[in-house]
Amino acid sequence: MPLKPTGDLITAARAERRALAAFNVITLEHAEAIVAAAETAQSPVILQISENAVKFHHGRLTPIARACAAVAEAAGIEVALHLDHVEDPALLRQAADHGFGSAMFDGSHLPYAENVQATREAADWAHSRGLWLEAELGKVGGKDGEPPLSAHAPGARTDPDEAREFVAATGVDALAVAVGSSHAMTDRSAVLDHELIARLRAAVGVPLVLHGSSGVPDEELARAVAGGVVKVNIGTALNIAFTGAVRAWLEQAPANAVDPRKYLAPAREDMAETAAHFINVLSVLSPDADQEGY
Repeated sequence: MPLKPTGDLITAARAERRALAAFNVITLEHAEAIVAAAETAQSPVILQISENAVKFHHGRLTPIARACAAVAEAAGIEVALHLDHVEDPALLRQAADHGFGSAMFDGSHLPYAENVQATREAADWAHSRGLWLEAELGKVGGKDGEPPLSAHAPGARTDPDEAREFVAATGVDALAVAVGSSHAMTDRSAVLDHELIARLRAAVGVPLVLHGSSGVPDEELARAVAGGVVKVNIGTALNIAFTGAVRAWLEQAPANAVDPRKYLAPAREDMAETAAHFINVLSVLSPDADQEGY
């Protein structure tokens, strides 16, 4: 099936009052597992490649992007490609040539005024190429090995008034918000600030995005979707499944076992099961969800 524009999938999810799962891809097995899960659930999905994943692939976007596009185009469900957490403008400008329907420009590390200027430039460029642009305001901790932020640390939560101004000034299509989740969590203990999600939903007219969702329990994710979160990013949970399966296979394997397919196959299967679980959680909206949130 041809690649779908990310904006089309997000618009459809928002209209149906559900969230769209966006999974981070590191290897070909990640992409295959994600698409297999989405086909089983008969749900559209987003394949994301982050700037860090590009660095892992020797700084070359083309090979992993083409692999993801090939997996997506062979799928029986709708798939979009998203370039995630881009800080390098040169990398951002490769997105249009590799089938990406969207990108997330990450200026959250910059002072507010610089973030606005850089994100405005990124959005103008993306829109001129027909791409959908996501940005981040506030700080979702845990990226690149940094510790999670305290809930009371400056910038640890997205301010609704600032978010309203930021979206108006930059013209972004979606906003990743800091509401209690953290990147790279290996346990699911995060507690989201649902009152803040409601205030942010009311303050901005664009879809809200939740990063660091691997560490958020199912019931918290479902409640966030009911509150208006439309795109949910998941990465570490797949890596936990992948690594656990490989470790389990190697622990029982004979010393002369060397064929990587023997442990990559169960790793891919376990990632698919994990992805399917998250897709199902995000597809079921709480019956008491606020209709006005969508």
